[in-house]
Amino acid sequence: MDSDLFSRRRAERFAQLLDEANGGRRHHVRSRADDELAALVAVSRRLTADRPDVEVDTEFRTGLRAMLVATAEREGVTAPAKPGVRASLLPAMTGRRARARGAILVGVAAGAIALSGISAASENAVPGDALYGMKRSTERAQLALASSDISRGQLFLDFARTRLDEAATVRDDRLGFSAVLDDMDADTRQGVRLLTTVAAQRSDPAALDAVDTFLGGQRRAVSGLLDRSDHADRDRTRRSLALLDAAGRRADALREAIACGLPAPAASDALGPAPTTCPGDR
Repeated sequence: MDSDLFSRRRAERFAQLLDEANGGRRHHVRSRADDELAALVAVSRRLTADRPDVEVDTEFRTGLRAMLVATAEREGVTAPAKPGVRASLLPAMTGRRARARGAILVGVAAGAIALSGISAASENAVPGDALYGMKRSTERAQLALASSDISRGQLFLDFARTRLDEAATVRDDRLGFSAVLDDMDADTRQGVRLLTTVAAQRSDPAALDAVDTFLGGQRRAVSGLLDRSDHADRDRTRRSLALLDAAGRRADALREAIACGLPAPAASDALGPAPTTCPGDR
């Protein structure tokens, strides 16, 4: 994703999606950013339809206001005029651009709120809870707001940790337990793939440190689920452990390839670039 989430084109498309979600005229266009922006639109809709009883502290309100004012000044959007003072936009700004830049502020606000009061209300929700959908929407919004593949990769690994915590709460529900581990493994693959790809592209193993840290704690925690008495659940847990082992081998292989100066691998799979063996190891 473009590191500048709120580029003009994205902002205009976001404004269109907000209009459509609120019953406005449908625009017969599709954008590559639609799936990412849909997370922010979903958060906006949920904020309107399902307002959790959360008190936002004064410090957050002050920080959010400062961020919005700074964004408005940078993007050329004026603040609402005081009574008796004529409000205006920059002379050269068309209605469409003004609307798009207004969407920038909506996006910033939605993202900021999603990471604050809304998150606080739903962060302990588990599958089956009323706020669990909000929790997952907040996670998608965090991904949409992330500024780099490293940030997104780390977020996915954080979400995999969260899924593991949720698995412990649904241990008496075989289908629910398996579904949460499926989501956990999907987050693990996404996070590892993003971080290994960055490491290979930059020929820099720094991004792999986050993978190693994640794997160390996650292996121990997942192993703790093996005490389940149900054979099928133990087998499902072992599949997650096998994925973590595969991710560890991939990170180790990439470190070796970078250390011996191999170019970025051409082949890749669900865990990212698949390096060849260093010449001295053959």
